[in-house]
Amino acid sequence: MNLELLKYPIGRYAAPNEWSEQLQRDLINDIEQFPKRLRAIVHSFSLVQLDTPYRPDGWTVRQVIHHCADSHMNSLMRFKLTLTENQPIIKPYFEDRWARLADSEMQIEPSLQMLSGIHQRWTVILHQLSEDDLERSFIHPETNSVITLRENIAIYAWHCNHHLAHISSLKLRRGW
Repeated sequence: MNLELLKYPIGRYAAPNEWSEQLQRDLINDIEQFPKRLRAIVHSFSLVQLDTPYRPDGWTVRQVIHHCADSHMNSLMRFKLTLTENQPIIKPYFEDRWARLADSEMQIEPSLQMLSGIHQRWTVILHQLSEDDLERSFIHPETNSVITLRENIAIYAWHCNHHLAHISSLKLRRGW
């Protein structure tokens, strides 16, 4: 199978061409439903399945789940910083190194619980954002790019669906 397709089963992130209230509702819904959708996909996975990489030289399903908890925890913090500070410079982290730490080998339930709580809190904030809030931004120091909260909603909706597709496409390919 094509390695690019295994890496990006829904394609690489592309910013929406136009923003609408409906698009915003759909993206927030993707973020809100992510923990339930993830739990539904992996609920019957065995230890062997959890420790199967979704692609050659890729993370295991277990690592992907822990990565999502790490990433979405960071994203919630970035939203809160952006809503309470003037264009903060966010703190990047080495997600590949985090995925090799001991907690990425533990059971997935703590990360599934974290995701549930993070997404509950995050979507309360997302549903209350004003037009002015959506235009607030942070600076990502690795790329020196300015990212609005509006764009970050789209990025994280994509991120949710991207990792769900990693796991669901592996499940389909393996006939699980």
